[in-house]
Parts: sequence; C-alpha cells; structure tokens
Amino acid sequence: MAHRSRLAGFIIDCQGGDHEVAADFWSQALGLPRGATYADGDARYTELTGAPAALNIEVQQVGHPSRVHLDIEADDIDAEAARLEKLGARRIGFVKRWWVMEAPSGQRFCVVRMKHPERGAEPSTWE
Repeated sequence: MAHRSRLAGFIIDCQGGDHEVAADFWSQALGLPRGATYADGDARYTELTGAPAALNIEVQQVGHPSRVHLDIEADDIDAEAARLEKLGARRIGFVKRWWVMEAPSGQRFCVVRMKHPERGAEPSTWE
C-alpha cells in the first residue's frame, strides 16, 4: 500500500538547564518568534514559528546529551519506518507516538505522524 512522507522539521534537543533560556536563545539566534510551550509527559517543548517552507522547529528539553535531530513525517509511520529500514536505517524504539530511528551513518531521527498534509512541500509518495 502506498504511503506519503516528507521532511517535517528540526528538533533542538537541550539537556537539562533552563528550558525558557534555551527557547529564548534559539528563537533569537534563528530569528523565529516563540510560539506555544507545552508538555508531553516529562518532555517540554517550545515551538518556533515562521520557519521557511512551513518546517516545524521546536526546542525540546531532554535527558540525553544536547543535539539537533530531524523529523520525517508520514501518513503511515510503520510503512515509512519499514521503507527506511530497507535503505539501511534501524529502529531504536517506539516512543509515545513516533519511531526513533538511526541512519546507517549513526544520526538519530524520528518518524512522526503527518499533521498537516495540506501545508508545506508536497509529500513524496512511496509504493
């Protein structure tokens, strides 16, 4: 069955420290206004709005070392994870509502559910 996917955006993972300070820094550094701050379980997020190409940019408070990771959004996250595995990626684990994956070169990324298929770049269709 065909599914669609595309780059959703970038998540700035910030370990410990003051989430508000981190969100302010990245907002000013990128020239993107702060949007909503919300919690999802133990995780805290602040949206940065107005990114080019309707990309989702968020600052996330995390327990692991700070890094930046990208999200790929798909209308079928299991099918997209399987497609990426065929390309050499591996599933690290399912967290809340998304797959954490690792590229053959070691970078971690997430496969998340497509939120707004009508916004942003046209998704690729995969058989």
